[in-house]
Amino acid sequence: MGSSTAATDQRGLRVLGVDPGSRITGFGVVEFKDHHLRYIDCGQIRVADQPFATRLHTIYTELSVIIRKHRPQVMVVEKVFVAHNPQSALRLGHARGAAIVAATNESIDVEEYTALQVKQAVVGNGKADKVQVQHMIRVLLGLRQSPHSDAADALACGICHIHTWDNARRLRVGLGDTRSG
Repeated sequence: MGSSTAATDQRGLRVLGVDPGSRITGFGVVEFKDHHLRYIDCGQIRVADQPFATRLHTIYTELSVIIRKHRPQVMVVEKVFVAHNPQSALRLGHARGAAIVAATNESIDVEEYTALQVKQAVVGNGKADKVQVQHMIRVLLGLRQSPHSDAADALACGICHIHTWDNARRLRVGLGDTRSG
């Protein structure tokens, strides 16, 4: 993680998770502060009826607005998986690129996790299906209903990063305590 780590130790960590897609891009904002996970916002950027270049521009523009509104310290995107259809994989890569550029233009750190890592962190099973992810997001964030699967996947990315960040932070504190004793 970049330079935001020291500042986040004192005020918490706000994360924007993004589930990029060439037709629907899910987003979710979560915060970890005072040992509590808190839901901030989630939704979808729907671009299916637009020409492809316009879709990318819309993803970039909408995520830029979300970043300015919620001011996350980190944006998390799922790593690209190997798709059966090369054209779909290329389009997904372009959507990921639009999302990453939106974050870097706003000086936001970008982290990436595999789908297996995200599902393992949220559900406890790297092979979990979308319904299981949606259910756990609802439970972990205390939501009345499960978010749409794209938004749930984005929230899961954010929660995965928070778990990773918090574990690393605890390890640093633990090592500090050991060395000073």
